[in-house]
Amino acid sequence: MLRGIFSCTGIIGSKCPLLRQWRCDRIIFYTDYIRSYRNGRPVGGRRKKLKADSYYYKQLTKQQQAAYHAMLTGLDAIEPSFPVPRLSAQELSDIFFLLRLDHPEIFWAAKFTYRFYQQADSVELIPEYLFKKKQVQQHRAAMEARITKLVRQAEGKSTEEMERFVHDFICSNVTYDKLKRPYAHEIIGPLGQGVGVCEGIAKSVKVLCDRLNLWCIIALSGNNPEKGIKYRHTWNVIQLDGRYYHLDATFDNSLTRKEAGATGGIADRAQKRVKGKPRESENPIRYDYFNIPDSHLFRDHEPVLFRVPECSDSSRFWYKEQKLSFTKLDEVRSRAAQAAKKGGLLTFHWRGGYLTRELLQEMIEIFNEEAEKRGRYACLSLNWPQAVLCLCFSEELPQQKLVLQEANEGESTENNEAKND
Repeated sequence: MLRGIFSCTGIIGSKCPLLRQWRCDRIIFYTDYIRSYRNGRPVGGRRKKLKADSYYYKQLTKQQQAAYHAMLTGLDAIEPSFPVPRLSAQELSDIFFLLRLDHPEIFWAAKFTYRFYQQADSVELIPEYLFKKKQVQQHRAAMEARITKLVRQAEGKSTEEMERFVHDFICSNVTYDKLKRPYAHEIIGPLGQGVGVCEGIAKSVKVLCDRLNLWCIIALSGNNPEKGIKYRHTWNVIQLDGRYYHLDATFDNSLTRKEAGATGGIADRAQKRVKGKPRESENPIRYDYFNIPDSHLFRDHEPVLFRVPECSDSSRFWYKEQKLSFTKLDEVRSRAAQAAKKGGLLTFHWRGGYLTRELLQEMIEIFNEEAEKRGRYACLSLNWPQAVLCLCFSEELPQQKLVLQEANEGESTENNEAKND
C-alpha cells in the first residue's frame, strides 16, 4: 500500500499538511482507507432514485452521471463521507452544484472536500452539512410538512393557476435576505424562514412546481463586474403546453416589495385607499418576469452558464394574456382614464416599439392630463428594460412623479430618478 503525503500544485499549494481540511472543493491527498466503489455507488449501498426530469443529469457524460448518482445517494443518506468516481476538481464541483439544482430538496449540503489514493479510481467525498444529522432529519420533516401544506392549496387548479400560485406565494411571503445567510441559498430560507436570495428562491419555486407536477428547472447566469453585476443570478424555466418560458420570481419579488414598501411606494399609497382585501385590478404583485421569452429576459440578465431550453414564445407573457400589453397611445390613454376615475393602479407593458425618452414623455403628459381631470396627481414607476409601467393616481402630491426601477434582487442600490416638474 502506498503511503505518504503528495503535493497538489496549482490547487492548494506545494504541500498539503496531513489531514488538513480544505473548503471550496479543494483536494486532500492522504492514505486513509477508501471504501470500494462499483457501478456508481458504494458496495452494499442503496442507490437514490433519480427524478424523471433531472434536467442537468441528462447533459452529463456516463462517468459524470455515475458521480452524480453517487453524490445523490450519499447526500440523501446524510453520510459523513462516501466514494465517487475520480474526476477533476472542476467536474466534481460542477456536478455537485448541478445535482442541487435538479434536487433542491437536498438543502443541507453546502460544500465538500475530497481525498484519495494517488492511483485510485475513486475519491472519498466529504460533504459539509449546514446542520448535524439529527437536525437535518428534523428540518427535512418540517420542510416536507410545509411543502405538502402549501401545494394542497393549489390542488385541482389549472396549470396556469398553479404556476401563478407559486409565483404569488414567493412575492407575498418572502423577503430578500441582504445578510445572505447560508440557509438563504436553500429552500429552508424562503419556505421555512421567509427569507432568501435568488438561489434559494429559484430552488423553492422548483420544489413547489415539482410537487405540483409542473416541469421546471433552475437557470444560472454569471456575474459581470464591468456592468456592476457583482453576483451570479438564478431563476426558473417553466414548460407550458410543450413550450418554454422564463420565470424570475426574485425580480418580481423585488419589484413587488419596492412598490409596497413603507417608504411611500405606489402600491402602498393605492392600498391606503382600499379597505380590506385589494381588488384584483389593484393587486400590487408584479409580473414583469412571468413567462417571458429570451428576447425579453436577456435585456437585463447575463447569459446562462449552463444550457437551458430556448424560450421563444411570448404569447403567455402575463401582461399580454391579461390584455395589458399596449401598442398604441390611444390604448394607454383609455386605460389611464379609467384608472384616474377609480383612483387606482394601472400596471401595463408597452410593446409598440422601443420605449424612447420622447415616447415616455408623451405618456407622462397623457397621465398628467387624465389626473388633472379628476383632481389627482399621477405617479409612475418604470421598469425600463422590460418596458413595464406602474401608474398610480393619488390625491396627494407624490414626492417623486417618476421612479426608475431596477429588479435587482432586493438590494438597496436602485438608481431612482425623481422628476417633480
